[in-house]
Formats: sequence, structure tokens, C-alpha cells
Amino acid sequence: MNLILRETEKYIRSFLKDNLSEKLLFHNISHTYEVVEAVKEIGTTCNLSLKEMIIVEVAAWFHDCGYAHAYHGHEEESKKIAKAFLESLKWDSANITAVLKCIDATKFPQYPDSLIDKILCDADMYHFTRASYLKYEKALRFEFEVFLGLTFTDEQWNNENICVMDGHTYQTEYGKQVLTKFKDINLQLLINKQV
Repeated sequence: MNLILRETEKYIRSFLKDNLSEKLLFHNISHTYEVVEAVKEIGTTCNLSLKEMIIVEVAAWFHDCGYAHAYHGHEEESKKIAKAFLESLKWDSANITAVLKCIDATKFPQYPDSLIDKILCDADMYHFTRASYLKYEKALRFEFEVFLGLTFTDEQWNNENICVMDGHTYQTEYGKQVLTKFKDINLQLLINKQV
């Protein structure tokens, strides 16, 4: 494993364990692990160079660490943490800039432009495809209530999920060809709940 990746993983595992609120039921350490794994899955289908794969994996590890400091605007906090840590390792500044750009692309709604940005964005929304999707949306609903003061009736929350999922598009070819099929199953389940 690449030294930068190894050091990043070690740092982030410790940082998230020590700094994330236990009330973050969605944006927790498990989400970070899942996004890293999804990046590897999607990235391997995209013929990335080794350098590109390392950059997007590093970005995946850092992408939500800013939740330790802020819920709204966490991407900016994530970028600050990533930049400080990666500079301390004396990593190439062009690579650091690419990592920060990937993290920035995950802001919702997502507007990625490079392939590695698109891979991270698709990985971040991978939970739309999971058979256990309802577990994820429940956790997110809890976070919105606790951290943003937003409360929804069951009907409102279901409609919100339908709107977000229906308005979302995967960016990579893998996302379009494979992930969308699974997302559409979950979208249909949400629509069926309305009836």
C-alpha cells in the first residue's frame, strides 16, 4: 500500500473515532469506510492511473471528516483538515489540490467535472443502491433533526427522499450502467410507500 494512503487511513480512523459525535448516525466512520470501498469498486472500472486512484482514495478518507467541526459547511472543514495533514507529509501540492477539489465536488447538489471527482461523488451516494437503504435514510433523518433542527412527518420525509433520489444522477459510466439500476429499485420502494 502507498505510504500516503497508509498514513491517511491511520490518521482518519483515529481522528473520526476521537472527534465525531455519537449522534452522527449516517455521517459516521462506517460511512467513510463504505465510501472508500465504493471508490475502489468504481475506480477499478474507470482505468485510473495509480496516482489518480491514490488521490481519489485519499479524498474518500477525508471527505466527511469536517463533520467533527461543523454539520453545515463540513466540506470546507474537511478540506482544511486534509490540507494540513497532507502538507505535514510533504505530499506534492498538485496532488493535494486534486484531493481538495474531489472533496469540494461532493457538495450537494454535486457538480463534479474530472473523472476522479465523479468517482468520489458516485461513491458518496452509493447508499442509494443498498438493499438496506431504509436504514440509511432513517439515520439521515435523525441527523437532520438533531443538527439542523429539521423535522418531517413520515410523508414529508418520504417525499423528500423521492425528490432527492429522483433528481440525482450518477456521473461515471459504472454509476450510470450499474448503480442506477439498484437506485431505481429503492426509488420505486419509496414511491410504493406513498400509495
